[in-house]
Order: sequence, then structure tokens, then C-alpha cells
Amino acid sequence: MPILKKILKTIDSMSIAAVSGAKWFGWLLVLVGAYDTISRHFFNAPTIWAYDTLCMAGGALYVLGWAYDYLFDYHTRVDLIYRNLSPRKKALMNVLSSIFLFFPIISALLKVSISWAIRAWRINETMISTFWYPPAAPYRTVFALGILLLTLQGIANFIRDLYLVIKGEPFDGT
Repeated sequence: MPILKKILKTIDSMSIAAVSGAKWFGWLLVLVGAYDTISRHFFNAPTIWAYDTLCMAGGALYVLGWAYDYLFDYHTRVDLIYRNLSPRKKALMNVLSSIFLFFPIISALLKVSISWAIRAWRINETMISTFWYPPAAPYRTVFALGILLLTLQGIANFIRDLYLVIKGEPFDGT
């Protein structure tokens, strides 16, 4: 069990590190948004790259934060019933939800996102929605990485919840 605890803590640390890195995309959103707004409104000089940069930075910020949200249970949940359950029953609901909802959906997302990232690097894909044509591979890779981190965090949470359901006590104090 000590090795499993170490693995789970490593996954948790990766989720925390990802969100620590993702916060810089927030700064990029502010700086690029301010630059584009000032150049467009005060100098009548709009950019062709700012909108795409804002979309990519916002997407990276969100996707790299998913695992952190899942680790600390910050995600949105309709909890009319859930909030009144005991910790063990919450864990059972989490286990069942993971088996029937989370893992099937996240597996499909992970498979597709990894294949898109690999394809983007292989063919030097560019995003064709604007005249700027930014490279797609870095964004697709960050997206796949975020989903991979969410998958790992989902596995870690599943192990903890399953342990709580079976043993009636938390696995590692979280």
C-alpha cells in the first residue's frame, strides 16, 4: 500500500503543478486581451492573431485546470441527494458514476485528443479559421495532456472512493 499512496500523491502533485502552470495562461489572456482592445479601440489597428491566441490560452487554462478541480471536488455537481449522504455513500455514488459515466466518456476523449495531437504534429496542421494560420499541434497537445491528467486524477479518486466503500475509512487521509 505505501507504493500506491506514493502513486496517488504523485498524481495529485501533477494536478496541482498543471494548474500552477496554467495560471500563466490567465496572464496571457489579460495581456493579449488588453493589447488587442487598446490597439483596436484607440489606434484603429486590430490584430489578426489576438482572438485565436485568446481562444487557445483560455482553452489551455480550462483544460489544465480540470484535474485540479476534480482533485479538490470543485467541479459542478447537481447535489440534491449527494450532499445529504454519508461519506461512504458519497464514495459509492462516486464509484458508480465513475464506472458508468466518467471512465467511458474520458476514455473516448483521451483517445480522440491523443490521435488529434499526433496527427497535428505529423502533418504540421494549422488552424484554418483565420488568416493567421497558427500551428494546431501545440494546442492539441496541451488539450490531450489536460485530458490525460484528468484521467489520472479520476483513477486516483476512484481508488480512494473504492477503498472508502470497502473499508469504511479514507485511504490516505484525503
